[in-house]
Amino acid sequence: MARRVWLFDLDNTLHDANPHIFPHINRSMREYIERHLGVDEREATRIRQGYWERYGATLLGLVRHHGTDPRHFLRETHQFPDLGRMVVFDHAVRAMLKKLPGRKIVFSNAPARYTAAVLEIAGIRRHFDSVWPVERLRFQPKPQPAGFRRLLQAERLNPADCIMVEDSAANLRTAKRLGIRTVLISRSPRVPAWVDLRLQSVLELPRHLGKL
Repeated sequence: MARRVWLFDLDNTLHDANPHIFPHINRSMREYIERHLGVDEREATRIRQGYWERYGATLLGLVRHHGTDPRHFLRETHQFPDLGRMVVFDHAVRAMLKKLPGRKIVFSNAPARYTAAVLEIAGIRRHFDSVWPVERLRFQPKPQPAGFRRLLQAERLNPADCIMVEDSAANLRTAKRLGIRTVLISRSPRVPAWVDLRLQSVLELPRHLGKL
């Protein structure tokens, strides 16, 4: 590979969203569905989880089946009382990104304001050449192929030069089908056939460059 281009997911790849951020977002999405679809908590939870499992993102199901305004949904569900205290990250990620050769791009299903804020809080925005939140994907989130193709075309990237680093195996499946090499960040020993490399932490990347 002459020139690597790294496509990094954000949540649970570059920082740990499980302790504070994901519970907050899941609750906000459930409450949004309750308000706007007029259903109870149990039904809202079922709808949210069902669309996430079917489409890889609750947003896409709400837009397709209920005509939800994606910008309004994202604005309402990504409001945080104190995001600075909620972001859990390892300062060593900065050194890892600096050490990693090649272009680096953030490729996230999250909205632009939230993505920018997390990158600034973690102090890693300057290590990325470009940031692709869901708005730039025209609300075609991973694992939808349309979002991938939009990014690749706009950045003039050859998929064979790209490596996608991501905690979602489903998203990596689309990447592999498009000719992108795949790195799964997961502690699970299960490694799907479309994953080229599994690491427990993104911090391990520089030690495994020879495998990519």
